[in-house]
Amino acid sequence: MGRADLERLSKDELIELVLRLQRPEKTSRTSSKPPSTDRKEQRERSKPGGAKPGHEGHSRTLAQDPDRVIEHRPAGCPDCGLVLPPDLPAEMVSTHEHIELPPVRPVVEQHRRLAVTCPACQARVAAPRPAGAASTPFGARLHATAVSLKCFQALSYARLQRALCDLFGLTISQGGLMAMLRRAQARFAPGREAALSALRRAAVVACDETGVRIEGSNSYHWVFRCEEAVVHHAAPTRGASVVREMMDGHRPAVWLSDRYSAQQGHADRQQTCLAHLARDVAYALEAGDDPVAFRLKLWFGSASRWRAGSAALRPQRSRPSGASWRRRWMRSWPRRSPATWRATSRPGCGGRATSC
Repeated sequence: MGRADLERLSKDELIELVLRLQRPEKTSRTSSKPPSTDRKEQRERSKPGGAKPGHEGHSRTLAQDPDRVIEHRPAGCPDCGLVLPPDLPAEMVSTHEHIELPPVRPVVEQHRRLAVTCPACQARVAAPRPAGAASTPFGARLHATAVSLKCFQALSYARLQRALCDLFGLTISQGGLMAMLRRAQARFAPGREAALSALRRAAVVACDETGVRIEGSNSYHWVFRCEEAVVHHAAPTRGASVVREMMDGHRPAVWLSDRYSAQQGHADRQQTCLAHLARDVAYALEAGDDPVAFRLKLWFGSASRWRAGSAALRPQRSRPSGASWRRRWMRSWPRRSPATWRATSRPGCGGRATSC
């Protein structure tokens, strides 16, 4: 915007422009931006990680049932040079442990089918094919290891191939690894169907999505959570069609999510994620001196402390009814906004205050 453009602006427009320029930039504390996007000076002012000065150190707990115990006795006296006999009474001074992994190598078992000639009729008789020989040469433990490294440790196919070679001396092509994961996928089908069934009858559902790369393409990782199950789903789109497909016509009482448009309208009531609201309050405090933002911050703190106290007392006393819980919750809300908070039945997902 040049000088001529500024001269054409009205007084109100100039004031709005100046106020906009004076607003602080959003950081990882006041938005969903990752900490790596924060300015260098902000990262330098942050508290360093690790133990703080005065922190009491903790050593590793010794094993209760070691595989082998080796006792080290002194051979001679360093003062007079006397050779110390091995039957002298001794006391334990200290214990030190050495932990090592045993060498791991794959066990290759070859099944050779033999054929013989029947001495009676001279027919050639071959042994039957062993069970599983026609499907894959890889065993169940190798399948489980590949699934754990690929799905839980998030290794790419190239890194998974390298890890199996370095750790176990196995050479498996990436196509073989992909086929191995496809075979293992069938084992998880019953558990996935049970989780989907629980999700599709839940009264409260929390949902969020994030971008992910799948086979070189941009896709989205969706997470659906209810009190009984958590369902992960990969989809090529971020649209509301994914929610409709996963819920299969079920409409819960409360839907917990951020304010993304595709997350709206899937339940009777909408609960905005408390973590997103807390970040908005933190940014409002930095951007201006509106007392509402400060009151919201105090309310968030009191709500968190109230929840922690009620959770500590839950084993000793019965849980409050919905009506009494709502009265206490709303009494602590300063200048509540009916459009945002009237839909709240319980904080979070499944009756627990949860940030997504």
